[in-house]
Amino acid sequence: MAPASKQQDDPPQKLPPNAVWLAAAAFLMLVALMSSWGARDVGTTDVSYTEIKAAIAAGGVEGALLAPDAITLMLETPRADGSTLLRAVTPAQGDPELLPLLERSGIDVTAEQPPEASILAYMLPWVVVLGVYLWLQRRMMGNITGGMGAGGPAGLFKGRFMEPQKPSRRITFADVAGQDQAKREVAELVDFLREPERFQKVGAEVPHGVLLVGPPGTGKTMLAKALAGEADVPFFSTSGSEFIEVFVGVGAGRVRRMFEAARKAAPSIIFIDELDSIGRVRGTGLGGGHDEREQTLNQILAELDGFGGREAVVVLAATNRPDVLDPALLRPGRFDRHVTLELPDRTARRRILDIHARNLPLRAMDDLDLIAAGTPGFSGADLKNLLNEAAIGAARRNAAEILRTDLEEARDKVMMGTVRTLAIQPDERHRLAVHEAGHATVTLFIPEADPLYKVTIIPRGRSLGGTHMLPQTERHTLPEGYLCGQLAVLLAGRAAERLLLGSASSGADDDIRRATELARSMIARWGMSETLGPIDLREEENHPFLGRSIAEPRSHADQTAAAVDREVIALLQQADATATEILSAHRQQVEALAQGLEREETLDADRVAQMLGVPPSGRALPG
Repeated sequence: MAPASKQQDDPPQKLPPNAVWLAAAAFLMLVALMSSWGARDVGTTDVSYTEIKAAIAAGGVEGALLAPDAITLMLETPRADGSTLLRAVTPAQGDPELLPLLERSGIDVTAEQPPEASILAYMLPWVVVLGVYLWLQRRMMGNITGGMGAGGPAGLFKGRFMEPQKPSRRITFADVAGQDQAKREVAELVDFLREPERFQKVGAEVPHGVLLVGPPGTGKTMLAKALAGEADVPFFSTSGSEFIEVFVGVGAGRVRRMFEAARKAAPSIIFIDELDSIGRVRGTGLGGGHDEREQTLNQILAELDGFGGREAVVVLAATNRPDVLDPALLRPGRFDRHVTLELPDRTARRRILDIHARNLPLRAMDDLDLIAAGTPGFSGADLKNLLNEAAIGAARRNAAEILRTDLEEARDKVMMGTVRTLAIQPDERHRLAVHEAGHATVTLFIPEADPLYKVTIIPRGRSLGGTHMLPQTERHTLPEGYLCGQLAVLLAGRAAERLLLGSASSGADDDIRRATELARSMIARWGMSETLGPIDLREEENHPFLGRSIAEPRSHADQTAAAVDREVIALLQQADATATEILSAHRQQVEALAQGLEREETLDADRVAQMLGVPPSGRALPG
């Protein structure tokens, strides 16, 4: 008896709405089909119309039933198969001889009234269409507004920002290398999240908004996760683009729900990646801003202002474009603390490589010194990708260890692209070797230039060859002598072609572009012109806001712009003359180096120095 009482106490199970709709549609279809079908006598035999007329002429027919599209004969004696009714479909155009034939035979004729069309047969298609429409509309509205009441957030108001992330392992500051200054700036937030009462006791309030600024791949997201891991608090993570939808008000609703969830889980951390996607300056451009984006931004500003002094919630945001953010986001009380993450230097790159290489089977860990020195400008994400490419290369060789050659090949692949297979003509190959030999020669004979690493004529990515230089030290300022040496090195390939081959080619396109940009920066930004002096004459190009770039006038006269052009041209001509002078003084060595490049395709710094007849300069990268 106990199980029975339990079954009676259980609440009745409700059928899903989909099952109700399907059952109703099936019932209506069944009723319509039954109403359109007539009951069929068991003893009826279907025959042809010709047989019907023959049976009438032969006699033995007791009666006939005429329907709108058929005729049924009732026989006086059963047929051999036991049937007493013969049925045939009448011709669509009618038979004028049928009724006279029945009257001559003395057969009792009965006419059947045409059946009235069932209203269900007419309404069934519309009922089905209406039912499908209502069902789809209900599902759509459930996705948009479902759960906005007591049921909790759902549909468009549901996402990963509503629940704290649960990483597979705890991330701490030890997992973030090369950003010591940034870690020190956010470390005090750990103490506040762990012991908020200690700060509240003396009236201190934590900065609720912290903006992480830095180039892509420098570890902004990793630093935010490490802060949550060190403080051991819930971590709500989202991206700015997740707040933007075609439905107006959805973004603002998502912001409210995310902040509500974070307040309930306090102490906690909110992390918004790519803040510039929703935090751009409002009212920019010729046509105004996007209403949904601006409403979302306004809601974020309101939530930041709505924090109380005793709410232990820290909002972290990351961007690599702080210049386009709305000033209202950056004022005190909102994202008023800015933490800058820079590209790692050589020492920091070595530590980052150590972290990512912990589980990799490297032949020698000292090889990472070579990679750390040879990857200036690489971010932490770039270094991780480099090691992954090296591991892929080792796996492609079916090797059990990662060698230095794998690391160097991965470095070249990340920097320049994959090796291309091109059918290069002999004369074009010779010109390419002369071009790269010119770069390498001037690099060795200019003291201010960075040390030569290697030179190659193997096509990679979009380039047909390359001369690689590796700085021994990290430069934070660029002296004028160093910049002039860079200009001479950039124009040395074109100068070698004109000197040894008598003409230039389009292969110097990228060299000329980079040299022109560098020379213009020297004159218009860094004041390295005796004629113009220390004045900022740069021009804002490709401004992110079209309206601002059109509205802002040029800050200097046309004559000043022409003077800048003359100074830039003079600086480039001087660099070209310097490169030509060095190449002319060592013309035979340059020709020998070009021939060596054609034979071996890739030469390291020591081999280049040997072909040029000079001892190793000691500026090459120490192994």
